[in-house]
Amino acid sequence: MNQYPLWKYLLILASLLAGLIYTLPNLYGESPAVQVSPLRTSLKADAALQDRVGSILKAANLDPELVMLEDNSVKARFAITDSQLKAKDVLAAQLGEDYVVALNLLPRSPRWLTDLHALPMYLGLDLRGGVHFLLQVDMKAALTKSLDSATEDIRSSLREKDIPYTGVDREGDALVVKFRDADARSKGEAEIKQRYTDYALDDSVQGKEFHLLVTLRPEAAKRIQESAVQQNLLTLRNRVNELGVAEPVIQQEGADRVVVQLPGVQDTARAKEILGRTATLEVRMVDEEHQAAPGATVPFGDDMFKDKDGKMLFVKKRVILTGDRINDAQPGFDNRTNEPTVNISLDGVGARLFKDATRVNVGKRMAIILFEKGKGEIVTAPVIREEIGGGRVQISGSMSSAEAQDTSLLLRAGALAAPMEIIEERTVGPSLGADNITRGFNSTKIGFIMVAAFMMAYYLMFGVISVLALAANLLLLIALLSMLQATLTLPGMAGIALTLGMAIDANVLINERVREELRNGVTPQAAIHAGYDRAFATILDSNVTTFIAGIALFMFGSGSIKGFAVVLCLGIMTSMFSAVLISRAIVNLMYGRKARLAKVAIG
Repeated sequence: MNQYPLWKYLLILASLLAGLIYTLPNLYGESPAVQVSPLRTSLKADAALQDRVGSILKAANLDPELVMLEDNSVKARFAITDSQLKAKDVLAAQLGEDYVVALNLLPRSPRWLTDLHALPMYLGLDLRGGVHFLLQVDMKAALTKSLDSATEDIRSSLREKDIPYTGVDREGDALVVKFRDADARSKGEAEIKQRYTDYALDDSVQGKEFHLLVTLRPEAAKRIQESAVQQNLLTLRNRVNELGVAEPVIQQEGADRVVVQLPGVQDTARAKEILGRTATLEVRMVDEEHQAAPGATVPFGDDMFKDKDGKMLFVKKRVILTGDRINDAQPGFDNRTNEPTVNISLDGVGARLFKDATRVNVGKRMAIILFEKGKGEIVTAPVIREEIGGGRVQISGSMSSAEAQDTSLLLRAGALAAPMEIIEERTVGPSLGADNITRGFNSTKIGFIMVAAFMMAYYLMFGVISVLALAANLLLLIALLSMLQATLTLPGMAGIALTLGMAIDANVLINERVREELRNGVTPQAAIHAGYDRAFATILDSNVTTFIAGIALFMFGSGSIKGFAVVLCLGIMTSMFSAVLISRAIVNLMYGRKARLAKVAIG
């Protein structure tokens, strides 16, 4: 009656063995390490780089515990933090700007566990320490940028087809194309409709002018906004890579927000400065017909910006090219003046646009404007002496070497499709993170001990079996989280503690059902069988309802709430397995073989 077939015992044994193997890495802890990654796609992390890193560390009298090649990076593990910090400085100085040298933590697990892909859970920011940013994308600016680009494109298209028009103006979230007669408007409408499928057209007559209203379709606007967020995510990843953060978390949250978590970052101010700056580059022509001054009226078709010396200049609204045409940007020095410069390399389209613009504007001034946080500043406004081809541009002006370094980093990382603003910032120190780990571990340990003491005192041997099943549940839950490489946070630790409390409910239901059957005069073997069978429906119902709540938290929650939901749902599955299968397997082994069982120790 109370016996499992052999395959069930083997399944339970295999599950516990796998749980033990994948839980073990979390018990070994982590060691300070240094991670070396190539900065450019043309460079690869290989055995040669591994040997080079080992040689540099040996020459500096630094003895790493391990130098390994993993995931396109070389990692060196040390026994103490002081050696880690010295190694970072030495490697950064010797390897130069072609590689990112970042601080990291590596598990102390034995090699045989690593070969089985048994890795510890990843610790979240609140446990490891670091900085958390929540950035919001300016969606309106993304649409405005698209409309500004469409304005120039429509003008070019109409000029190419020799369609006469009197102007293309912005009116709110729409463009108004003006024509002198209906025939020209019809031709213009046909041309725009053919080339620009993302825009809806509507004609009207205003006095003697024939207007064509061009508006962005809702589905196109949504696509532009989604694309802006994705481009900004990529740009932020590039910037964070150059900051030298080993395992950053950069992910979208909601429709227009981005979460950036930088574990272990020590220079928080620099991280905030680089991420918070929304640098984009624009090249425009200077309006030399009008003299700019503070408070002066800006001529139609112009913008007014200040250069680094504080002098005001009128600049044409028409953008010749933007930062998304930049392939590379490196700091350097001018050969003639020895001043710090930023040397920019343009892509094919950007090189052609720049060449055309410099050819037709020889003798005129061209302004290179850097936009940060929505404000533009003229970096330099040189006179075009000759046509500039080849896609190589040099920015020079009143800048220091540090400013040239930061500017090149921002431009090299890529242009943001839309400005972003830091709306939330949290910093967790490493000591606070360690304290959070200790508190979370102690709360789980104390909760387990108190539950175990109550169960053993109240249900005697069946209480001991329940505690063993509860321990198996904890083992399997941590193993699952480790196998999934989940990020453990404080809410996740709360989920583990909650799972322990919920998991014991199933055993309480089973034990009380067995007691009830015994009080009704049923034999012990029949009482055990009925207790497990009849309690199962109640256990399933209660766990399914909680599982549905966990799924809802995961679907509609964000950040820490999702982490809590994952632990909760996994805990429900492991608790069902342990409370029903494992505990009954133990009961079967203890009592199932006795044909004439007189009594059971259940209190």
